[in-house]
Amino acid sequence: MISFTLALLALIVGYFLYGKFIERVFQPDNRPTPAVAMADGVDFLVLPSWKVFMIQFLNIAGTGPIFGAIMGAWYGPSAYLWIVLGCIFAGAVHDYFSGMLSVRHNGANLPELVGLYLGKPASKLMLVFSVILLMMVGVVFVFSPALILKDFCFSTLTWVLIIFIYYVLATLLPIDKIIGRFYPIFAFVLLFMAIALMVCLFVKMPDIPEIWSDMDAANLNKPQSILGTESYFQRNPLFPCLFLTIACGAISGFHGTQSPLMARCLKNEKMGRPVFYGAMITEGLVALIWATVSMYFFYYGGWREVVDANTVNTFLSQVNVPGGKSLIQYFTAPQVVEHVCTGWLGTFGGLLAIFGVVAAPITSGDTAFRSARLIIAESFHISQHAIGKRLAIAIPMFLAAIGLLYWQIGDPDGFNTIWNWFGWSNQTLAVFTLWTITIYLVQAHKGFWITLVPAFFMTTVCSTFLFVSGQAFGNYIPQTVGYAIGIGCLIISVVWFAIWYKKFSDNKIQNSNNSSL
Repeated sequence: MISFTLALLALIVGYFLYGKFIERVFQPDNRPTPAVAMADGVDFLVLPSWKVFMIQFLNIAGTGPIFGAIMGAWYGPSAYLWIVLGCIFAGAVHDYFSGMLSVRHNGANLPELVGLYLGKPASKLMLVFSVILLMMVGVVFVFSPALILKDFCFSTLTWVLIIFIYYVLATLLPIDKIIGRFYPIFAFVLLFMAIALMVCLFVKMPDIPEIWSDMDAANLNKPQSILGTESYFQRNPLFPCLFLTIACGAISGFHGTQSPLMARCLKNEKMGRPVFYGAMITEGLVALIWATVSMYFFYYGGWREVVDANTVNTFLSQVNVPGGKSLIQYFTAPQVVEHVCTGWLGTFGGLLAIFGVVAAPITSGDTAFRSARLIIAESFHISQHAIGKRLAIAIPMFLAAIGLLYWQIGDPDGFNTIWNWFGWSNQTLAVFTLWTITIYLVQAHKGFWITLVPAFFMTTVCSTFLFVSGQAFGNYIPQTVGYAIGIGCLIISVVWFAIWYKKFSDNKIQNSNNSSL
């Protein structure tokens, strides 16, 4: 528990120290925000700061910091390092600047911001990329809570239908009618779940793996082979796959599409740090807790504690049979959530915690569709004040989502396929956002290195993943070649930035000389 405790403290200290530093770099002031200057009663309206934080937190905290952290914990305590460092120095910075740039540009959405700083071609690419990503988010976040809820009542299909109807209403109605009223309650439940599990961890004080642990020695399963991580790591090596598996708890491009929603509801620029930076740090805490719970569940036999005897025997009877499932294959992320919440928190506490886990993806899914509607509307200059014009965009969008849902439900591996490619596209979107912020900081004569380094890193991660992971093209080329391609992409990005920066500096000097004449 030493590594977990240190990681927990690091995230909190990071908010107060590095978050304050990032705020000084941006320099918020008292100019009127879009919520005040452009109020329309639908998307642009002032909300209380505490409510904006709750909505922002729930918007970004889908199943990513839970399911992603559970699967990322298979890599052991290295997940702690990525969550802490990624969250403080990349994810929270990404969320803060994407939100504050939107504030400074009249509530502009992400593709518009990309166009302003990376050019029109990049903007058009981001328009298509963002809408596709948001559609996948909506579809994934319909299905994942349905998988949990089906164990209590109704079928998966019934829950998909119920959630989808809610999405339609939340997408079309003014932001204060559903999102503004119910999100704070959902956020409270999600925070309750995280705090309750954290308290349980400190009460139990399980001897979970530490950062300095030998992972083979840390595996207390008997026999160790039932864990099943070895074959998984061969197909999905730690670099770069860990950095895509844990996305929302460290850095997530999806957040860049959500921050403009709250940028349109912020009363004062100085609330940007607690809302944008703070919500990401809070999400990092949720991911850290679930990563720790997952390590205890899989590595230290926690599964035996929360799973009934019949399920234990059923698993053990099939694990060594040809075609049998290992521990990480047998217990899926939704099952881990259900078993841990009910096993540790009792019936009532478990149900409340599960409700929080369910609320997170549902409330991220509806704002994903809402963001997609606004991005399309603003790209084609379609006013969204009238309900008819909202429907004109929403109906084709939801029909496409239904088609994707139909394929996902019909294909046994449909959910995994969408989830894997959602992870890659999500982080690729973060790459575009980081480069956009970097160009802004250079042009504003501010410390651009704070996003340049994360931009280089995530560019390498996303490009390497395509050619190394067995989920993409890694099955067709040797891993050494895949890593070489990833390094090549890094070199290209460094050279591109160096050329652009020199050209920018030369133009600045020339303009300065001309003005002095």
